[in-house]
Formats: sequence, structure tokens, C-alpha cells
Amino acid sequence: MIVATKAPVTTELVLPRGRGCVPFVDARHPDRPFEINFYRPERHGPDDEVVLVQHGMMRNGDDYRDFWIEAAEKHNLLIVAPTFGSEHFNGAEGYNNGLVLTADRAVAPQADWLYAVPERVVAALRKGGMTNRTRVKIYGHSAGGQFLHRLLATQSHEPFEAAMAGNPGWYTLPTLDRPFPEGLGGLGLAQNDVARWLAYPMTILAGDQDIATADPNLPSNPEALAQGPHRFARSQFMLDFARAEAARLGLPCNWTRIVVPGVGHDGAAMSRATAGLWFEGRLPAPEVLLPAVAQEPNW
Repeated sequence: MIVATKAPVTTELVLPRGRGCVPFVDARHPDRPFEINFYRPERHGPDDEVVLVQHGMMRNGDDYRDFWIEAAEKHNLLIVAPTFGSEHFNGAEGYNNGLVLTADRAVAPQADWLYAVPERVVAALRKGGMTNRTRVKIYGHSAGGQFLHRLLATQSHEPFEAAMAGNPGWYTLPTLDRPFPEGLGGLGLAQNDVARWLAYPMTILAGDQDIATADPNLPSNPEALAQGPHRFARSQFMLDFARAEAARLGLPCNWTRIVVPGVGHDGAAMSRATAGLWFEGRLPAPEVLLPAVAQEPNW
């Protein structure tokens, strides 16, 4: 009789130089392996910058890694793209919504939420000698932008020195008065968790041409439609709601919204925008953001 054995839990990551992909088995999800798509420049050392990249709904972490290779070479960045395949992390509940709710709509243990995984990936990078840094930057686009802002709403901010959410389809609002995923209600969180999230300097990155209203991949549940007709409008709704909620509670709101002119739902262009803002202090020129004349939606 052949007995199937589980892959060992990943506790350290040792990445070769160049472009590649390695498996990762999380301690809380040993039956749900995923991949780490990465790019490690030849000159990158353990004291140099690390950027975590969260892919979109197509689960194409390889593409999102590749979007960052030019910036990685230019700025000497280790790019790490945790890639949650549809086989084990199916649908919005399995990725965007972070496995927070079980199949019967019960709230899963907080340590099992997918939003806790990036911190464990960073710990594995440190244990493997890939970085000495305790804090990294994290970027997500589209479904990855949904994943990222919900991570910031529910997890420790200690591992993340900067975070940018690009073109999410809709948002979890910073309030306990609405149930998850529209708000943070029903998860066992407290008002100080909302305050902590509002205080974090989260950036919403919004392409001003991400204005499609008939896109079949645009969330169209009533809660999403209440935030606006398209992604660009919903990004402003999110910031306005957060500022109003912070004012109502007498709390600071340190969020910002940066508009990327001429860019629609384009993961490559938004990656270039993020790299420019973080490592050059400005948005790239239009010909750098959009080097091709024709642009297709890029998830």
C-alpha cells in the first residue's frame, strides 16, 4: 500500500539568483501548497530592499513578478510574489476575502486567515538568509489590492514599512457596523483595530482610466455598487469614507490616494507606477508607464 505523505512545512526560503519559482507549504495550511515566484538580482544582498507582490484574480504571480524585473535590476530589489493557485484557493473567498469565512459562513480562526501568510513568508526569507530586514514593502493589484487592504485591516503592520493597493474592485470599509467583507463587523475585531488601520499610511493607487462599468470581472454585488460604478470611483469612495469615519471617531486617518493618469486596469503599468513612487519619489513619465500603444486589461 502506498501512503501519501505531506510536503514538509516551509520554515525558510533560500532563493537562487535570477528568476524562478519555489513551493511554499504554510504551517496553517499544510494541505494547500502555493508557490513563490521570485526575482533575485545578482548584486542583491540581505540588507537590500524586498518587495512582496500580490497578484490579481488570474493567480498569475509569475506575470506580476516579471512586471517588477526592470525595477528590481534598476533599484536592486528582491521581488517575492506569493502565488495562490485556484486549485487550493478557489474564488474570491479563497483569495481576495482571505479564507476568513468557512463554507458555512463561520469565522475561521484568525491564524488561518490567508492575510497572515505574507508575514510568515517574510519570516522564512529572514531564516533563509535572504534578508536581514524586519520590514518590507508590499504591493497588490486588482484582487491583490483587495487582499492587501484587508490584510492591513486585520494583521500586524510590523512587517510592512509601506503598502500600496492598486485598482481594487471594491473595498472593505473601516467600520465594525457592516459585516465582512463590506466592513469589519462579525470578525471579533475591536474599535482599536479600526483605529490602527486608519493610522497606517496606506496608499490607494487608482488608474484614472479604470472606469469600465460592464467589465464581467468588476464586482457587482450590491455592496460594491454602493461604492461607485467603477474601480476609479470606488477608490475615492473608500478614502472619503475612511476620512469621515476617522473624523466621527476623533481619530487620525493617514491614508492617501494617488491617481495614475492615463492608466486603466493594467497590472504592469501600476507596478511601474508603484516602483517609481517608492524608489524614485515620483510617477514615471507616460512613455515609461505605457510603453505600448495598445493596452489590454491586465489582471
